[in-house]
Amino acid sequence: MTDQDSRDIDAIKQVKARYFRFIDTKRWSDLRQQFTDDARFDGVNGAPNGPDEFVARNATRLGPARTVHQGHMPEILLTSPTTAKGIWSMFDWVEFSAPIEAGRGKGYRGFVGYGHYEEEYRKVNGVWKIAFLRLTRLRINPVVGEPQVALEGWLPSSTTDWLTGK
Repeated sequence: MTDQDSRDIDAIKQVKARYFRFIDTKRWSDLRQQFTDDARFDGVNGAPNGPDEFVARNATRLGPARTVHQGHMPEILLTSPTTAKGIWSMFDWVEFSAPIEAGRGKGYRGFVGYGHYEEEYRKVNGVWKIAFLRLTRLRINPVVGEPQVALEGWLPSSTTDWLTGK
């Protein structure tokens, strides 16, 4: 592995870290910037047609929810100087303030999920982005009952990006 390979793999890890953070902090326009313009999706919200629809669907569905998304143990394979594939073990907690009214999960207030992200990455103008995202699930546990603690006001997320100050 070359020094450039290590830098590229690190940059891909940064893209995925931002993906998780921007979903949980509801920074939808920043989330959109993590994808190529022709990004494809599978296994998430009915296979949206492109990154704009993916972000819009997540904003609608997850905007009112309290979420925690985590990725672990990345396996990243560089397939060329500008392309790569990866697999991430994942965990997510999605909790709504009221039970889901219809469809899958009706009556539950959310779910805790475990599985994997299978992804392809492409370097565009020197920046790594997600070009394909597939979410697979190994297990989903329903969230039922009342929230244990109301977190509003405890440790609010900053509206300013800690890293960039924007």
